[in-house]
Amino acid sequence: MRTTEDLSESTSGPAEIAVAFTQILRGVGLGVPISCTHTFTEALCATGIADRHSTYWAGRATLVSRPEDIDLYDRAFAVFFDGRSPSGQEPEPEEPLSITIAVDTGDDDEGGSDPDPSESNDDDVIELRFSTTEILRNKDFADYTPDELTQAQELMSHLRLIGAPRASLRLGPTRRQTARPDIRRTVQASLRAGGEPIERHFSARTPRLRRLVLLLDVSGSMEPYARALLRFVHAAVAGRQKVEAFALGTRLTRITRELTSRDPDVALQAAGLRVTDWSGGTRLGSGLRQFNDEWGVRGLARNSIVVILSDGWDRGEPDELAAQMQRLQRVTHRLIWVNPLKVTPGYAPLARGMAAALPYVDRFVEGHSLVAMEELASVIAEP
Repeated sequence: MRTTEDLSESTSGPAEIAVAFTQILRGVGLGVPISCTHTFTEALCATGIADRHSTYWAGRATLVSRPEDIDLYDRAFAVFFDGRSPSGQEPEPEEPLSITIAVDTGDDDEGGSDPDPSESNDDDVIELRFSTTEILRNKDFADYTPDELTQAQELMSHLRLIGAPRASLRLGPTRRQTARPDIRRTVQASLRAGGEPIERHFSARTPRLRRLVLLLDVSGSMEPYARALLRFVHAAVAGRQKVEAFALGTRLTRITRELTSRDPDVALQAAGLRVTDWSGGTRLGSGLRQFNDEWGVRGLARNSIVVILSDGWDRGEPDELAAQMQRLQRVTHRLIWVNPLKVTPGYAPLARGMAAALPYVDRFVEGHSLVAMEELASVIAEP
């Protein structure tokens, strides 16, 4: 029987125990926010995990917000720590607390093997459900199956890729009386009041959506990730305005028009036909030079959020890549580099291309999973 003393002697620390236990609570139906998990971790660090009584009350004080959830918490606590119940009584050996684990796939499968609740006492059974969607969110893109890519496409379509707005030259009405007086609207209002300027109107610069530019590396080294990242690029182009998409390989290919279709199959097929150097070599420096000369410096990248999705492996000259990255950074609002290999333990930007580009990158983020894409969406939204 594993107790809290056993847990304290194991390699698991308070943070790992807190995360695992809150996942159990969510499985039984308790709504535990991430902030409560952090508070529970701090409580375990303060009280330690050797004393079962302190651990029980640390969790109950930080993770339970409703009186009706106390019973579920007690049962989940007894199961997870495999010790005595909160009342101090040992469980009856002939009636052990059993756990029924059901995997929630999100499908209505009539032929499933879910246990019959009538066969056991509800008081002795805790049913934990683990969603395959949560597993998919943390799974590496390189390990995706074709069916999982289709599911990921649906999840990516819900990402909000909206950057911080910028002020435009166009004026619009505002309620701020410290703004510029709107003479025209004030005069029009006075005519409706017999010529008396009773109501004063003001105008200010209206915010505009900042353009998002995505440059996807489609070389051979990116092949395990490019198929999933292309779906992310399509979700961005089809889901909002002012998005431009390019494919980077041995040449630069603009694929914005091909990805505008709402149908993912049609869009991805059109993009595949458009990009002729798929899974080939990589010349990031020459590709960025073409982008800067033809689109970026001329206006497409000015005050825009530019995202480069690449592992940094480049067959070109690193000096050329560094020079073009410097040109691009000067005109952009923010330059973000997404590298799927960054999550690898002990990763260091040793590739010549990555090492040359990194000094000119504003944010360097991971890009190996759906969770990483959600984090990228948060970085894009930063002011």
